[in-house]
Amino acid sequence: MNNIKNHIKTYILSKAILIIVLLSFSNWFLAKNLMVKSPNEKIVVGIFNSNNTEKGKWFLNVKLNNNGIITNTISAIDLGLMLSEGVSFDEMKLMKTSKPLLIKENYSMPHGKSSQRQNIGNEVVFTFENNENRKLNLIVRVYNDGIAFRYSLSGKGNLTVQDELTSYTIDKETTRWKEKWNPANEGLYSSMVGEKIQQEEWCYPALFQTKDNCWFLLHESAVDGNYCGSKLSNKSDKNKYKITFPNPKDGRGKGESLPKIALPWMSPRRVIILGNLNDIVASTLVEDVAPPSVIKNTDWIKPGAVSWNYWSDNHGTKDFKTICEFADLAVKMNWPYTLLDWEWDAMGNGGNLEDALKYIHSKGIKPLIWYNSGGDHTWVASTPKDRMLTHENRVEEFSKLKKLGVAGVKVDFFESEKQNMIQYYIDILEDAAQFNMMVYFHGCLVPRGWSRTYPNLMTYEAVRGAEWYNNGPEFTTTAPIHNTILPFTRNVVGSMDYTPVTFTNSQFPHLTSYGHELALSVVFESALQHFADRPEGYDELPDEPKNFLKEIPTHWEKTILLQGFPGKDVVIARNKNSKWYVGGINGENIEKNIKINFDFLDKNKKYKLRLIKDGKHDKQILTQDSVIESTDSVEVKVLRRGGFVAVISPL
Repeated sequence: MNNIKNHIKTYILSKAILIIVLLSFSNWFLAKNLMVKSPNEKIVVGIFNSNNTEKGKWFLNVKLNNNGIITNTISAIDLGLMLSEGVSFDEMKLMKTSKPLLIKENYSMPHGKSSQRQNIGNEVVFTFENNENRKLNLIVRVYNDGIAFRYSLSGKGNLTVQDELTSYTIDKETTRWKEKWNPANEGLYSSMVGEKIQQEEWCYPALFQTKDNCWFLLHESAVDGNYCGSKLSNKSDKNKYKITFPNPKDGRGKGESLPKIALPWMSPRRVIILGNLNDIVASTLVEDVAPPSVIKNTDWIKPGAVSWNYWSDNHGTKDFKTICEFADLAVKMNWPYTLLDWEWDAMGNGGNLEDALKYIHSKGIKPLIWYNSGGDHTWVASTPKDRMLTHENRVEEFSKLKKLGVAGVKVDFFESEKQNMIQYYIDILEDAAQFNMMVYFHGCLVPRGWSRTYPNLMTYEAVRGAEWYNNGPEFTTTAPIHNTILPFTRNVVGSMDYTPVTFTNSQFPHLTSYGHELALSVVFESALQHFADRPEGYDELPDEPKNFLKEIPTHWEKTILLQGFPGKDVVIARNKNSKWYVGGINGENIEKNIKINFDFLDKNKKYKLRLIKDGKHDKQILTQDSVIESTDSVEVKVLRRGGFVAVISPL
C-alpha cells in the first residue's frame, strides 16, 4: 500500500513540475511574442528553442483552430542552414523579432483555378545570430489557408549550401499520401499510416491528414536560379521529413546538386497549405507567395483546349494527313489549338511542317509545337534537340516560330531539379515572353509558383497521366483511384497536363466509364487542356457530351470542392462567367449515389441544371435537365469507376 501511495505522490509531483515548466515556458514565449497568427487567427505559428532559452536549435510549431478545437498540427519544423567555409546556422541566438506586418495585395491571373486573387497574411521576421556573429533572418508569413517561410542572408560574397536543416516532424498517427521520388514526377501516390509508413525520398507535394482531421499539404514556391528544387526524405526517421537536395546522378550527372548562393540571398519559400480539404483544393498559396508577374501586357496569353495526336498514334506528327485530321477535330470541337508533337521535323505523307502550318492556319486555329530540351542532361535523342539550349538558340528559333504563327512551345525531358536546370527553365520562360510565346513543360518538375511570375507558363506535366495507358498495363487498374487523389495533391499547386478525356482505347484499355472520362475535363485544371482521344472518339459521342466539350473552359474564376476524399471520390465545381461546371468521379470499384448540394449558388435565383451522367453501362451517357435553386440537392448514381458532369446556368 505504501508503494502505491509513493507512486501516486511521485506521479502528482512530476505532473506539478511539468505544469510549472510549461507555464514558465508559455509565459516566456508570450513575453517574447514569438508567434505569428493568420488574419482570422485560426492558424498560429510559434517559434521555440529546444533548450527553452534564446540560444540553441530552433523550430516552428503549427497549431490550427479546427472548428473550435486547437490541434497541434505539426509539432516541430526544424530550422537552419549549413554553409561552406564553416558557416553554420544550427546553434543560434535569437537577436530580435520584428513587429507583425500585414501583407495585403490583389492580383489577377489569365489562367488557373481562380482569376482574381487576394493575398492577405501576417509576416514576422526573426533575426538570429550564429557563433561566428553572422546574421540569419527567418521570414514567416501566416495566411488564412497556410504558411510560408524562408531564410535570408545579407552581406556580400559567395557560398555553397551544404545542407538545409528544415524538416517537418509529423505525428505517427497522421495519414500521408506521397509519391516516391522520380525525376519526371510521374509516379503514383500511396496512402500510408502507422506501421505502413515507408522510409524513402518523396516528390512534392505531399498530403497529410491528422487524427484530428486537420489537412495540410507540404510544398515549396519561389524557387529561382539562386537555389535548386528540393524534395522530402524520411529515410533517417519515418516521421521526420527533411528538405533534401537533388541526387547528384539526376540529369545524367550533369550540374551540381548543392546550390551555390551569392549574398545577399533569399531561399525559396517553404509552403504549408492548411485547413480542411476544400481549403487545400481551392488554395492558390503556392502562386500567392511567388514574385509578381514580370510580363506587363498579358493580353496575348490565351488558355484553351488543344487537339493532340500523340496518345492515339505515337507517330502521329510524322504524318501530314494525321495533322490535318486533328486540325479538323479542333475546328469541329471549337478548340483554339492543335499540337504538333515529336517527329514534326520528319513529316511526310503529303506535306511538311510548312504545309501543315498553312493548313492549320487556314482552319482558323493556332499551332503549338514540341521540342526536346536537349543537352547532355537527357538521354532522349528525339529531334529537334538543340534549339532551346542557349539564349542564341532560343532567339533564333522563337523568331522563326513567330513568323510561322506558332502560339507556343512544349519543351520536354528536363530530368533534374538541380540549380542549373532551375535557371534553364526560367531562361526559356524569359526568352519566350519576348516573342509572345506560350510555354508548357513536360518531363519536368512540379509547379513552384512560376505561373504568377511568368504567366506565359501555361501548364506542366509532372503527373502520371493518360500517356501511361501507352506505357504498360498497370495504369488500366490504378488510374481510377489515382484520378481521385490528384485533385488533392498534384493539381493543387498548379496546372496539370494529364491529357484527359479519352473514350476509345490506346495501347492498353481503361476501366473508367465515359462519365468518368468526361468529368476529368472539370476535375483536372490545365490552362492548355490537351484532349487526347482520336477524332472518332469525340465524333461518336451523343450531342450533349459533345457540346459540353465544345464549350468547357480551361481557366476559371472560382474553384470549390463540393465533396470527396483522396482515393475514393471527388466532386469539384468551377465557375466561369455566369455558369458553374461540376465534375464528379468515383475511383472505387463500387456503385455510389453522390449527393450534390447547391448551396454555393446565389440565393433566390433559379438555374437550369444539365446533368450528363453514367448510364446502365460504362459506355453509355445519359442527359437530364431540370430547374434548381440554392436550397435544392440532387442525388447522382455513378457506376463503379464512374462519373458525371453538370452545367448550371442562370435562368
